[in-house]
Amino acid sequence: MGSPDPEASWSAGQLRSARFDDVYFSADGGLGEARAVFLAGCGLPGRWRGRRRFTVGELGFGTGLNILALLQMWQQHRPPGATLHIFSVEGFPLARADAAAAHAQWPELAALSAPLLAQWPAGARGMHRIGWPGLGATLDLAVLDVDAALSGWTGRADAWFLDGFSPAKNPSMWSADVLAAVARASAPGARAATYSVAAAVRQGLEAGGFSLTRKPGFGHKRERLEASLPGAATDLPAPRVAIIGAGIAGASLARALADLGVEAQVFAAGPMASGNPAALVSPRLAAGSTVGAALHAQAFRRAVQRIRETAPGAIIASGVVRLLNGAGEAERGAATMESGLFDPGSMGPAGQPDTLLFRDALVVDPDALRTAWLPPVQAASIQSLRRLPSGWALLGPAGETVAQADAVILAAGYASAALAGIPLRPVRGQVGMAEMPLQGPPTSWGGYAIPTRTGLLFGATHGRGDADPEPRAEDETRNLEGLRNVRPDLAAALEGQPLRAAAGVRAATGDHQPAAGQLDDGLYTLTGLGGRGFTLAPLLAEHVAALVLSLPSPLPARLAALVDPARLFPRAARPALRPESPSRAAPGPA
Repeated sequence: MGSPDPEASWSAGQLRSARFDDVYFSADGGLGEARAVFLAGCGLPGRWRGRRRFTVGELGFGTGLNILALLQMWQQHRPPGATLHIFSVEGFPLARADAAAAHAQWPELAALSAPLLAQWPAGARGMHRIGWPGLGATLDLAVLDVDAALSGWTGRADAWFLDGFSPAKNPSMWSADVLAAVARASAPGARAATYSVAAAVRQGLEAGGFSLTRKPGFGHKRERLEASLPGAATDLPAPRVAIIGAGIAGASLARALADLGVEAQVFAAGPMASGNPAALVSPRLAAGSTVGAALHAQAFRRAVQRIRETAPGAIIASGVVRLLNGAGEAERGAATMESGLFDPGSMGPAGQPDTLLFRDALVVDPDALRTAWLPPVQAASIQSLRRLPSGWALLGPAGETVAQADAVILAAGYASAALAGIPLRPVRGQVGMAEMPLQGPPTSWGGYAIPTRTGLLFGATHGRGDADPEPRAEDETRNLEGLRNVRPDLAAALEGQPLRAAAGVRAATGDHQPAAGQLDDGLYTLTGLGGRGFTLAPLLAEHVAALVLSLPSPLPARLAALVDPARLFPRAARPALRPESPSRAAPGPA
């Protein structure tokens, strides 16, 4: 597993990295240095005046002090309704206690520091998203090596804070390749600032097209650098966005867009695939694909974070025991714990052989979660789409225009297949329910037994290729038999209890990975979530929302490629709904 930097220590009030034999901030005043070198060096706040979107990149997150100074300035000079997007890289994150001790030196930053410390990375490798909703500000913190972080980031920064440990102590942070990647990840007119005037830094920035200016340094440093690219950034106008589907995918999309200042219209009619009285948010055991493992781990972390922050009332229970009773599952469980993708201590043996306790896993109330995230839903059955010269028309059962939008996101589960020819497979799932308390902790094993608000839910079947939503007696028997194999005590307690059954149809792709991305100009989808919608949808919705609004995605490029719906189509068969050409009709309500 990953862990916080063990080589940081305090001496005479200075926080120093033994790994790099350098200090985390200037002895002449860390906050003053952040303001003078990075904020002023990038021309802030003037350069975001009149902007709706502004993006800042940083190499060398450290204590997060530069970001707190930036947030304070944004709080004071934010353009009305604007959003700030921050990307920062840290290969060896500090322990939370060291960061808190550093932040305590600047009490004027305490309110901004609290959300950062609350979500401070505890060791998991990968991308971590932290938000300040009241400020419209989001930080994507890449706990990765700098090369992997920059190659994976899909954003374009308007300003760069180059604040790694000194080039003499940490040359890999300032290599020609890294500085070239910074230039590639910069918007027209971008500015970069750094305390270093080392020759390698100057040469790398100039090779990337930056013009350099030496400025008086801060404190004991004689000089610092300001760098600028030619051109001027422009903001795209806010689009009108329509979401088709109001299950967990549609709700997550609506919430992600609202966080970015866009109120989407949501259209839905008929039952939701995510209509059970309880749902599981739980990690996936490691499988063969390291990219897939990284996607599912990041999605799990983000789902738990989003639910706890924005819909805590939807949580029914915390902590889930995973039974490792299948072929190779003990090995997969060990690989999951050793992957470095989860925080240390967040999973471990549950006190019995072949079990894992997922400390952060949740059982949630789907209705409560959708209520917290959805705007008012328009009860309309969207049967087809028509491409217009500008945007899209959403058509009802008689071909009538229900609405028009600049961008449409298909999040209607299996019904999304017919709306744009997406190659999806139906997966029928049936669960059983009883009005009695769950005995023991929430448990999963491929199936699950979890509490609801009024009793318990268990199952579920996986009928691949089956789109029949009606409950079946044989599936009720199958669920009880599965429960009896792993929780005989619970199965025995259910004998004589009145049981109910419910069935739904979920959507899956041929490679069992979700589909989240662009299908055509102005047409996007979030579907193919299978039985893991409540774990996958929050993160993937933020990815799709970023694509719609041309903003930085929380997904590294290789994870975005894994879920790109383009992979599902032969090149000649990609959907291209031409102007005034209706799509084929959906088979049922969306």
